[in-house]
Amino acid sequence: MHAVTLGPAGTYSHRAASAVADDVEFRESVTAIVEAVADDDFDRGVVPIENSIEGSVTETLDALSDREVSAVQEIVTPIQHALLAQSPDFSVVASHSQALAQCRDFLEAEYPDADLEAVASTARGVEYARENPDVAAIGHPANAEEVGGLHVVAEEIQDRTSNATRFLVIAPADERSDAGGKSSLVVYPNANYPGLLLELLEPFADRDINLTRVESRPSGERLGDYVFHIDFSAGLYEDRAQEAVAELERIAENGWVRRLGSYDTEHVVY
Repeated sequence: MHAVTLGPAGTYSHRAASAVADDVEFRESVTAIVEAVADDDFDRGVVPIENSIEGSVTETLDALSDREVSAVQEIVTPIQHALLAQSPDFSVVASHSQALAQCRDFLEAEYPDADLEAVASTARGVEYARENPDVAAIGHPANAEEVGGLHVVAEEIQDRTSNATRFLVIAPADERSDAGGKSSLVVYPNANYPGLLLELLEPFADRDINLTRVESRPSGERLGDYVFHIDFSAGLYEDRAQEAVAELERIAENGWVRRLGSYDTEHVVY
């Protein structure tokens, strides 16, 4: 299995991808990962989609709207952030924007004067800290030993100990499956009128299907026009799910409904 995820080596995405494939390559953005899988350059891609503290990863949502891929698995992993540096004396903390946000309370309390610098990934921040004694990074505590030259200044610095991230394992569109305990859709109704969102959600409520996530993102077509991302606890093989999606397609007949597919969840601890 040939997989692609956010790099460089040592990111949380890399750790999640290691549960899927031994052969993992890297890209610098989620958009590039989705494009590579959509173009059949890789068997699988692993992308972060939601964090329990900071919510959805909007770049992932937008990339899933723009390209045709399938979702074949969900990986949930706890996030254990540590502050890594060459010494306790630094003036900059560099990491992915999500990691910086997940550690906001700690950084404001312990390092209020430090400059926060967003970089492409947690691993990129670790590399930056290894090269610059004035920089600290946020990453998995194992990164300190893996890259060398860094020490763990503080552990468990995330704002909540329950911090966890959902990753989607994506595959080319022709590998979409209807089997699994959870399903994801992307819906573009190409319409805007009172009660539209209620109308989009009622087919699930009427069939006792639990919605686990509903998120809107700008379509990019015009102001006030949205794409909706919907996750629900049922497989697309189920009659009730097929009926709900068919009704959804009727409501969104001026737009489109993209079935990312059904999948199961794996919990991975590092």
